[in-house]
Amino acid sequence: MINVLLVDDHIYIRKAIWYLLQTTRDMQVVAIASNGAEAVIAARFNHPDVIVMDISMPQMDGLEATRQILAEFPGTRVLMLSGYDDEEYIKRALEAGAAGYIVKEAIASQLLQAIRSLYNGSRYFCQEVADKVGAYLEDRSDRLAG
Repeated sequence: MINVLLVDDHIYIRKAIWYLLQTTRDMQVVAIASNGAEAVIAARFNHPDVIVMDISMPQMDGLEATRQILAEFPGTRVLMLSGYDDEEYIKRALEAGAAGYIVKEAIASQLLQAIRSLYNGSRYFCQEVADKVGAYLEDRSDRLAG
């Protein structure tokens, strides 16, 4: 069973994703948080395998919450969920330690596939993001090599 922490500041998105995850046989939502500060606390008490983390939230954004959670629990996998697919957000999510990134417009099957991929140790990026991730990683390796 994949234990999932769901973090989003929009109640309807939380409810929709919760319902989707509750209808799968291999996943369970162990906690729900509405901002990054709550996510850090929920991660400490629930030890999720995968966190579905909104990037932009009040009080503490998903980037800072990801940094803090991974500093304490480096084995936890974070899937960044965002309405933004621009390169700057993607870059910042990767630098924070996110293992995957999908846009909120992604279909339900992509979200389930992403959670399973992260749980199994892989990365996952939706198609809208994948090309931008590749360009970022190429640029980063060029800078390190040069």
